[in-house]
Amino acid sequence: MTTMTVATSENESPQGARPKGIGEYLVTHMRQYGLLFALIAVMVFFQIVTDGTLLRAVNVTNLLLQNSYIIIMALGMLVVIVSGNIDLSVGSVMGFIGALAAVMIVNYEYSMAVTVIACLVAGAAIGAAQGYWVAYWKIPSFIVTLAGMLVFRGLSLWLLEGQSVGPFPREFQIIANGFVPDIFPAWMGQTAADLFGARQVNILALLTGVFAAAFVVWMGINQRARNKAYGIEDEPRSFFVARNVIVAAALVFVTYKLSQFRGLPNVLITMGVLTIIYAFLTEKTTIGRRIYALGGNQKAAKLSGIKTERLTFLAFTNMGLLAAAAGLVFAARLNTATPKAGFALELDVIAAVFIGGASMAGGVGTIIGAVVGAFLMGVLNNGMSIMGIGIDYQQMIKGLVLLAAVIFDVYNKNKQG
Repeated sequence: MTTMTVATSENESPQGARPKGIGEYLVTHMRQYGLLFALIAVMVFFQIVTDGTLLRAVNVTNLLLQNSYIIIMALGMLVVIVSGNIDLSVGSVMGFIGALAAVMIVNYEYSMAVTVIACLVAGAAIGAAQGYWVAYWKIPSFIVTLAGMLVFRGLSLWLLEGQSVGPFPREFQIIANGFVPDIFPAWMGQTAADLFGARQVNILALLTGVFAAAFVVWMGINQRARNKAYGIEDEPRSFFVARNVIVAAALVFVTYKLSQFRGLPNVLITMGVLTIIYAFLTEKTTIGRRIYALGGNQKAAKLSGIKTERLTFLAFTNMGLLAAAAGLVFAARLNTATPKAGFALELDVIAAVFIGGASMAGGVGTIIGAVVGAFLMGVLNNGMSIMGIGIDYQQMIKGLVLLAAVIFDVYNKNKQG
């Protein structure tokens, strides 16, 4: 995992400047930390009103599995939105790739390896085709991807002939429904279970959480040391300690809950690796900085020598690739491909990115924010379902949450301006 960082240009201060207090620091960094506080508050609320059902081991696992494909697509959508564009076709592309996988495996009996590679290549090609019109023909991304949404929804119906196709073989299902086997002896798990008063404990899952927490704290300490060395104003020490304790405790708690059910889901490993890769690419590499520059001011970016058309093309190609990966996960989780798969999912993906702090104008947003935004939407969906709230009210509440996030973004911009 990576820690949330802020742009250097917003935090540089002269050596010896008066350090900010916690309250003042939170006010100036509300975009980053407000979402974390909101997620914690929502989880505490649903944990109370559902009598503890929300954070039971089996429900925590279901939360991760149910939101896996949303999170995978949110990573690509964040890049697209930061570049100053939007992609309305991701839900339809996801459904089409799931249909393609079903036809190849179930109807034509292609191997899993051939099917997965073909589907990923098809997704990247779809993204490249849409990116071509947006980048080089300057057609608004809204129009291109709206057309794509309709085209691939129709192609899914045509490919499946209006019927569901399945089931998939077991080796395909484990993409979404499989779990990493515990490599430690059974007696260790039983000893831990007796210690914690649980039925079972997956040692691998538990140790993964401990190491992940230690890694996050280590990264935070290193980043703080670098900031101090370069004279960059950092968060107050007490807030730094509290934030890292909360994040580390959350990681250990989640993996402990997973260890009490079936351990680490395969798709959690996929999400974790992708999150680390995309966080590194967007925060630590030249191409990441150029994508932010493209979304912040396209004309200025082009005048500075950035190949804006190529970046836009690559952003959409990457989105198509991730939509294909999400389509494989979604199909494997349902164990069937249906003509309505992915319907309206693009709205959840876009909402997750905006709730996660991305700006409508582009140039602002983080991978971690998008992931947290997706989890916030997932917790809302799950919590309201447990409470028995109807889908009509769920949609209205999610719409209001999205509106509140956008209003907060506009308010921050006006305040800073």
